[in-house]
Parts: sequence; C-alpha cells; structure tokens
Amino acid sequence: MTDSRAFIPINIAILTVSDTRTEADDLSGKTLVDGLLAAGHKLHEKRIVPDDIYQIRAAISHWIADADVNAVITTGGTGITGRDGTPEAVKPLLDKVLDGFGEVFRMISYQDIKSSTVQSRALAGVANATYIFCVPGSSGACRTAWDALIKDQLDYRTKPCNLVQLMPRLLEK
Repeated sequence: MTDSRAFIPINIAILTVSDTRTEADDLSGKTLVDGLLAAGHKLHEKRIVPDDIYQIRAAISHWIADADVNAVITTGGTGITGRDGTPEAVKPLLDKVLDGFGEVFRMISYQDIKSSTVQSRALAGVANATYIFCVPGSSGACRTAWDALIKDQLDYRTKPCNLVQLMPRLLEK
C-alpha cells in the first residue's frame, strides 16, 4: 500500500514592496505568482505598495483578517537601507516567528551570493492562521525562496512535515 497524500491547493497573496516597481516591471512579484500557480496553488490577490511600514502593514493586515487567505509572500524591503522596512512592518503582526526560515534562506543564498547574504533580513511567521513569508526584492532571491523553501512547506505531500498539515491547528488556544 502506498502512503501518498493528495495535493491541497491554498490561497496565496503576493505583496511587492517597492517605491519604483509597477505591474509592468515587477519581475519579483511575477516570479512568485508564476511559482505558486505552477505548483497548483491559487493567487488570491497581488498588490504593489511603497516602502512604507504603514502601507505594508495595512495590506498584510487585510489579508491576515481574510479567512480565505492561507499565506502571504512579500518581496522587497528586507535589506538594510533607510527605506527597507518590511521586517519592521511585519514582525508586530506575527503571532509566532519561524526563525528557521531566515536562517535557512541565508544559508542557501550564501551558495550564490556569498557573504552578501548577511544583508538579507528574510523572515517568516504566522498571524491569525496565515503564513507570512518576507523575501528580498530580486527575482533570483524570490526564485530561491520559492523553489528551495516555500514551495515544499506549502505542499501537503511534503514529508515528514509541512506547514499545510498544521493549518487546522493554528488557532488552537
């Protein structure tokens, strides 16, 4: 007997954080949308907001409050310049932080960009049963994050464990 699980598609929202990108040139957001659709998930919504912690927080808070959204992936604003504020916008919204996400992302990223990976403040967590992943703004970083980490963790078939199988338990008290 084969121990196999059926794929469970989830609803994912994509947020590009940038002062300069538009839908026409948002390669990072497109990379994430293409990845989630190719994996069989559903795009709930895609937005672009400026590098402003309150606009970032407003968009993510809207999705956290929407029971139809299972995950949010942000791209951009995770660097160290004065306008990079995605981690500061997102951290106060999180119920729990998934520390391993940023650690493993930087470890994988090191293979491609060497010590420049220390400038990444990629992070992930969960808020109101919604998974949130914040990745850098380059399309290469988005591809790395999706292909090496997020895709498998949002696939119910991934063993020994994945984030989808925990979804029914996220609101336990």
